[in-house]
Amino acid sequence: MIGCAGPKFNSSLQSVGSPSTVSANRLSFFSLSLSVPVSWAAAASDFYVYYPENTSRRLTYIMTLLGLTLSFILVTLLGIGLASAVATNQGFSDAYSISSGALILAGFGGLGGFGKFCGVIIALGVVANNIPGTYSAALGFQMLGRYPKMIPRWLYACFVVIIYLVCALAGRDHLFIIFQNFLALMGYWIMIMICIVLEEHFWFRRNVGFDWAAWEDQKRLPIGIAALIAFLVGWAGAVLSMYQVYFVGPIARLVSDGADLGIWVGCGFTLITFAVLRPLELKIVGR
Repeated sequence: MIGCAGPKFNSSLQSVGSPSTVSANRLSFFSLSLSVPVSWAAAASDFYVYYPENTSRRLTYIMTLLGLTLSFILVTLLGIGLASAVATNQGFSDAYSISSGALILAGFGGLGGFGKFCGVIIALGVVANNIPGTYSAALGFQMLGRYPKMIPRWLYACFVVIIYLVCALAGRDHLFIIFQNFLALMGYWIMIMICIVLEEHFWFRRNVGFDWAAWEDQKRLPIGIAALIAFLVGWAGAVLSMYQVYFVGPIARLVSDGADLGIWVGCGFTLITFAVLRPLELKIVGR
């Protein structure tokens, strides 16, 4: 892709707008770019649980950071390059008006039939990228309670595949735009969850740790009222601060021509709320 489409990338394009507008747009883009890699935080434990207990925490951190950073940086830079070509090359612009897949094929255009084969490989890579999420979704179904976990995980996986296959077939002409518009919502709730987990881990359990034997004992687990309220308050802050095609929050309007502050305001609301309510929950409930 870099070799074929790279010559059409335009690195001389200048940002358009006032300095405050450019800064706001860059912050919005950064927030959107952050929303995708942090989504793996919700699924990491589903896979890391298979590692030996004596696996180095430092090694786990380093390989996770490098794996996500290197892969997302490469793809993001390629996306920026293709976007610059769309802005300055009519052929690329026409392809993008059809679909993102057509744009990728345009990038491989100089390779003829082999370029189409490369496009198929990328499409299969997108399909393969669904597999970890499918596994985590199946595990999520099993975590719903005592009886759901009795159903084999592979049956849940098949059920999930059927669901998104039907959605893909029914919405093939519109689903991509819908997901594109709602992608930021994923980052909002993931970052709120991360704030709650980190605060619980580093503050409220820094001296007592975790009782891993209690993971399935409902009487020994936190009831989650503090976490739920903190999540809802954080979500309210994210909604008030979002800047999306379907809604612009009042806080987002305060920044120049608008900036997506949903992640940052949502995290702030969550951290403050959980810090206040979790001690009360521990005092009243005891867990």
